[in-house]
Amino acid sequence: MTWFDVVARLVLVLMAFLVVPLLVGQLEHKAMAHMQARVGPMYAGGYHGWAQLIADGVKFAQKEDVVPAAADARIFRLAPAVALVPYLVVLMVIPIGPGVVGDPVDAGLVFVLAVMGIAVLGPLIAGWASANKYALLGGIRQAAQLMSYELPLVLAAASAAMAAGTVSLSGIVGAWQPWWLVWQAMAAVVFFVAGLAELSRPPFDMPLADSEIIAGPFTEYTGLRYALFLLAEYAGIVVVCLLTTVLFLGGWHGPFGSSWLWTVAKAFVLAFVVIWLRVSFPRLRADQLQRLAWQGLIPVALLQLLVTGVVAVNR
Repeated sequence: MTWFDVVARLVLVLMAFLVVPLLVGQLEHKAMAHMQARVGPMYAGGYHGWAQLIADGVKFAQKEDVVPAAADARIFRLAPAVALVPYLVVLMVIPIGPGVVGDPVDAGLVFVLAVMGIAVLGPLIAGWASANKYALLGGIRQAAQLMSYELPLVLAAASAAMAAGTVSLSGIVGAWQPWWLVWQAMAAVVFFVAGLAELSRPPFDMPLADSEIIAGPFTEYTGLRYALFLLAEYAGIVVVCLLTTVLFLGGWHGPFGSSWLWTVAKAFVLAFVVIWLRVSFPRLRADQLQRLAWQGLIPVALLQLLVTGVVAVNR
């Protein structure tokens, strides 16, 4: 690639990274407003509350930027970037369409899983740098949750790689067949659920519990820095939905030809499911959360690996 190609790809990925998570946030406002009869988000700006996201941005920008006196100020300010940047890096290597990818990495799946594991450092160092024991406990709980759900996430992704015979994300999409919707269904469910738990999305938001005005490791954060953590959450939703689409739903393959539009459409449908789950299920307790991982998702993922191995060997 020429320098122009590199710069153009970087700019396009950065624009998508800044815009698509905001669209998911707007979708969440509207979907929750309808599902839970929340009238507030339907008024900002007039018609259907189109300016709600802008109003939220102005609200965060107006809030005072507070750094606790006892906090490690440098690490405290760095934590939002540590939480956000890994998802930007991951987005660089996820193929949206044939040849439509920021950087085609041969071992894309391995790279993605490795970089996603770094994102937990953001909440962890945010809790530690806040000089607040409750924020620190929230960060530790979030790190413990990631350790529980990283294993089923990797096992489910390994099933897709084994089925395709490659760890290239584009190669997995190329090898995908419609019957994978049945053959890899268990792995798809495990990957999606584990991804939501890794993002601490409801009903797996036990470390945050924002409805109790605690927010876990982000208790001491205000203004734009807190908004960056929210942006990281929505960026994580985009990444998990895109990876689920690429690994298990055929990516850009659709019933009417192949196009990057199919990838985007499938990802937004999954994002709607993420929001739907938020308003439909109560938060799990810590013991229920761990039990689901170790007694539910991991055995199912291992069973899926066994089935995939038997089918792949006898093809």
